[in-house]
Order: sequence, then C-alpha cells, then structure tokens
Amino acid sequence: MKHIKRTATAVALTASALLVTACSSGATPETAKNVADDRPIVNKENWPKKIPTSGLTKELTLPLEAYMASYEDQVTIEQAANDLQQSCMKDYGIDLTLPRAGANPPPSDNDANIERRYGITDRAAAEKYGYELPPALQEHTKQGMRDLSGVEVEVLTGHTKPELPQAPEGAKAREAIAVPGQGVKPARAEYNGKKLKTGGCIGWSKEQLGVKEADPTFVAQLAGGSLTQSMKDDKVVKAIAAWSSCMDGKGHTGVADPYKAMDQGVTNDGTPSQESIALAVDDIDCKQQTDLVKVWSGVESAIQDQQIADNKSRLTGIKEQHGKEVAAARKQMAASAQ
Repeated sequence: MKHIKRTATAVALTASALLVTACSSGATPETAKNVADDRPIVNKENWPKKIPTSGLTKELTLPLEAYMASYEDQVTIEQAANDLQQSCMKDYGIDLTLPRAGANPPPSDNDANIERRYGITDRAAAEKYGYELPPALQEHTKQGMRDLSGVEVEVLTGHTKPELPQAPEGAKAREAIAVPGQGVKPARAEYNGKKLKTGGCIGWSKEQLGVKEADPTFVAQLAGGSLTQSMKDDKVVKAIAAWSSCMDGKGHTGVADPYKAMDQGVTNDGTPSQESIALAVDDIDCKQQTDLVKVWSGVESAIQDQQIADNKSRLTGIKEQHGKEVAAARKQMAASAQ
C-alpha cells in the first residue's frame, strides 16, 4: 500500500494560476508536432470543456462564470499577440519563433474550476485515477525557444535584458520576456534604423488588440469569496457533516470535508494507489448520497447572484472589454491566416 501524503491542495482556489501557467507555456496549430515524441503540440481534445459533460457537476455552471475568460478565449488572445510580436520583430530584421498558445491545458475551463470546486465529482475518472489528474493533463509539452540577445530583448520588451541566474536556454529566454527583474533600463531608441515601439513589440501587440488587462483578478476574487462564504452557510455545513458521516460509515474516519479527502488522496508520485482510488470513489458516492454538490452549488449560486447585483457595472465592463479583446484577436488571426 502506497504512502498517502497530506498536501494543501486548495484546488478550487488555484484555477487562475493553472490557467496562467497553461496559457504562457504555449501551443501551435493542430498539425504541428512535438519534436520529442511526434505528438501534436496542440491537442484540443485535451482542452477542458466549457461546461462539464460528466460526473456530479454535469451541465453545472455558476453565475460568475459568465464574466470569466474561457481557456479557449485566453489562448486566442495570447496566440494573436504572439503572431503580432513575431511580425513586429521581423520588421526589425529579427526572426523569432515564440511558443504557441494552448499546448498545456489546465484541468478546468475557467477560474471557477467547477469540476473540483467542491472536491472531485467524476466517478468514472476516480475509478481510474483516484484524486490525480488524467495522464494527458499531467504531461507537459515542451517548446524550445532560443536565448535572446540583449538587443532582441530590447526590441521585444522595451527594456534591457535582465541579469538572470543560470538557467536552461529556453527558460532564460522566457524569463527575459516575462519578468523584467531588477536593474533593467529603458531600451535604446532605435534599431536597424527604426524607432523602437513603446513597450517593445509586446506592448505594441497589446495596443493593437486593445488589451487593457483591467481588473484581471477581480472576478476570481469574487468567486473565491463566494466559496468561502458558502462554507459558512447552515445548509452547506449540514450537507458537509452528512457527507463526513457517510465517509465515516465507509471506514474513512476523521475526514471533515472534501478538501481534507483530496489532501489525503494525493499520492507522493502522482500514481493512484488502490487506497486513494477507494477513498475517491467513496468520496463521490457520499457526495451523491447526500446531494452535497447540489446543495453547495445552490447556496453559492445565490451568493454569486448577489455579488453580481452589487458589482453589476464593473462586471459588465470587464465582460465587454474581454469581448472586444477576443473579437480583435480573432480578426488578427484570420488576417494572419490569409
């Protein structure tokens, strides 16, 4: 029997970080291959569904999801920006291939992380993987990127190349783009006889797409607040207590809530043991017997409805801005494809 580790999973509250990681790690057209093993670099079959199609959260959505960026939309915006940046660099005589967006999808479509918001919910998946993610979501598609010279960083970012600790070539290049670091200075005024753009080619690409990045975490923060608030509601407290009692009856004593079960069920090496699978299956069966997901999501939906009413103007602005960015990105990608 494999050792089961306790770890602060906090899955429901880390979806935003997962999305960012997956988006920034890149992708390419479905026909492109991973050089290492001939797999498609972007496989949309592995992308999360916008609405769950199986398990206890099948067809379940929360009100705030209407104001969250989907993974597909995030990939579209990032890829359009990458295309513009590469074109911009070429105008300065620099050939640069950036990682493609969408290669390493997260387990959930948006910041709600509805599939695991109330703990695991898909029995078929639990029977195979316990609390672990499916193998396809644990794999990481690597995309090489050459190290950039000082002047290339300046043209791309609008600042000088930061001094970075020793790291692999591709990692150094990506860090130089993403993290200005300490000691950077404004870029030179021009290169190859052309004036550099404000914010470099990255800043220019955002300007072309109208990307403002306003309130980037506001909706996620509301969703985190609604989850925390819902856990204090009497209906949810009773439903979780009933679930815990059910788990106790199946031999899993002292498991206070679904998050504790997830903490216990994650294995050291990422490979599910028979013990973790049994815990996962019983976890979901007890959720079904106690209607925990239905009760919990109902309470949280009411909280989110109130949050939306209280922040209607700001949320509407976020949604409209996001819509403009996606529309501009799609237009840019269509133009690039011609």
